[in-house]
Amino acid sequence: MGKIIDTIIGDLNEKKAYRQNEQRAKALPTEYAEAYKNIRNYIFSTSGILSMEPLRVLVDMFEQAAAEGKRVIEITGPDVAAFADELVRGEKSYHEQQGKKLNKKLNNKQQ
Repeated sequence: MGKIIDTIIGDLNEKKAYRQNEQRAKALPTEYAEAYKNIRNYIFSTSGILSMEPLRVLVDMFEQAAAEGKRVIEITGPDVAAFADELVRGEKSYHEQQGKKLNKKLNNKQQ
């Protein structure tokens, strides 16, 4: 039954963790909160990641930087897109998952 619920509505624990992470991001100083929102949107639109771990790491980094009085650009560098791409490098993605499904489906038909 749990697997059916996860399939239909997703992992509830993951959703709860995501909401908590979003609350942490909203509590950041304005510069960091805006940067987080823009980087998150970029990651969602380009990477297809299946885990929210890179977003947790990003909030952790921004919380620490804010506490140290650093500017966002000191953390990300001038190429923010490259920073975001590096943040998700090695993460499993929806695109990768779909590619594996396609390969499996077509390879099974050939046998």
